[in-house]
Amino acid sequence: MMRRTTLALIGAMMAALAGCASYKPVAPAFHAVLNQPYRLDSGDVLRVTVFEQTGLTNAYPVDKAGYLSFPLIGLVPARGRTTHELEQVLADRLRGGYLVDPDVTVQVDQYRPFFIMGEVTTGGQYTYVPGMTVQKAVAIAGGFTPRAEQESVDITRQVGGRILTGRVLTSDPIVPGDTLYIRERWF
Repeated sequence: MMRRTTLALIGAMMAALAGCASYKPVAPAFHAVLNQPYRLDSGDVLRVTVFEQTGLTNAYPVDKAGYLSFPLIGLVPARGRTTHELEQVLADRLRGGYLVDPDVTVQVDQYRPFFIMGEVTTGGQYTYVPGMTVQKAVAIAGGFTPRAEQESVDITRQVGGRILTGRVLTSDPIVPGDTLYIRERWF
């Protein structure tokens, strides 16, 4: 009888610990986005240069609907496009009755922010800088609290129109628009 009780107790403990181990590998698309061209979205600010057209050359934000409001041609869909694709669209529309052969370049002037919450000193919204890792993002947020799990974090990321969440190491890179959640450690 004692042996059954001991085995039942060990089984219950193992089941409880298995519930704590919620780690599962991230989907391949989660990291594949790091090696693809940057896709524009709401919150990005773009530097559009039209050669020899100082009145059109300026910084333009991508609005919450994903459009760029550009002089002469109005709203241009930017969400999901690369800067090169947007250059082509702008040039084509300007060519349609406004300029003979427009030379347009588009650069990201300011990336959309990332968000960090959980066990950091000051959670919130922060400006993204190219090459940023989870560790750098935590440093910007004032560092870990004493209760923080410091080995891995959960990141929620939009990939190809889908929202994915994965647990990554603190050395992993982040992308604009990511939401980082720093968990509390148990022991």
